[in-house]
Amino acid sequence: MKDILFLFLILWNVLVFKIYAIDKHKARLHQWRISEKTLISSALLAGGVGAFLAGMLCHHKTRKWYFRITWLFGLLIDFIIMLGLAHL
Repeated sequence: MKDILFLFLILWNVLVFKIYAIDKHKARLHQWRISEKTLISSALLAGGVGAFLAGMLCHHKTRKWYFRITWLFGLLIDFIIMLGLAHL
């Protein structure tokens, strides 16, 4: 069970990374974008690692202070979840 939950966490973070990368790509093409509400929510719903990595690697939303704070909280949430999984 623990392995399945850990795998789910990894897959979710990969999906969040892709959501941020798609939004960056759309921004460059001046196309319709993914809402900031969706980006922030996905980071806070256990997608902190994916959001943080996408922000840093894709240089996306790095100037907005509230995204940086969201990523830190998202990373903290992911860390707490991983600690919980380690103790199952």
